[in-house]
Amino acid sequence: MKTASGAQLDFGRLALLVLMLGVGWYFWYSPVFWPLKVLVVMMHESGHALATLLVGGSVDSIHLATNESGSCLSRLPPGFLAKVVVYSGGYLGSAVAGAGLLLATFRFQLRRWVLGAACVWLTVMGLVYAGDFFTLAFCLGTAVAMGLGAKYLPDGAVDAVNLFIAAFTALYAVFDLRDDLWNSAVRSRSDAALLADLTLVPAVVWAALWTLLAVSLLAVAVYWSMRAKPRGGLQMPPVSARARRV
Repeated sequence: MKTASGAQLDFGRLALLVLMLGVGWYFWYSPVFWPLKVLVVMMHESGHALATLLVGGSVDSIHLATNESGSCLSRLPPGFLAKVVVYSGGYLGSAVAGAGLLLATFRFQLRRWVLGAACVWLTVMGLVYAGDFFTLAFCLGTAVAMGLGAKYLPDGAVDAVNLFIAAFTALYAVFDLRDDLWNSAVRSRSDAALLADLTLVPAVVWAALWTLLAVSLLAVAVYWSMRAKPRGGLQMPPVSARARRV
């Protein structure tokens, strides 16, 4: 099947993505997935950290917790816009990470580069910004695991790991928005509440805006990933005739 632009839609890839999303959804509360959830929390806090640096602020420390919560302690320059950017950086940051992983894995099939880049990111964040032993240990331990995987796993295993991390990150980004921003009790203590105090725009409006932006970004990433032609790496045979917290 071809899209309106003439590009082929790889139904094999689409089926694989749906399968992995389904596995992540069905086993969502399994303790096996706890490290992946904490990893996405680190993406969330890294979004706040990156936004802080982009507006000219400084990051004091990042903290992760075993209950899947996190915080980014930073110093912001004066100004309304800087606070809006930093407060929005967490939820949108995790969505950007999910979209980037989908594109890097499905469309560009960067294979070992995905794990290698994650290894470098976690090492830098852990050594520079970790504010407690658990955060440092998690970042460095996960970085070592990903580095070893990038170096020693066979190509097929690297592809499978990348694909699942990409799918799970995208799924968690959406669930993070659902659990934090559409639960009124949690929303009152979330980044949306901070923006509501700053702008007088209700927290639920910020929740709706972030959800719309995040889901739209992930949808675009899925579309571009599914219409790309394979370039080596994992080859999925087509089925058609020629598819928390600041």
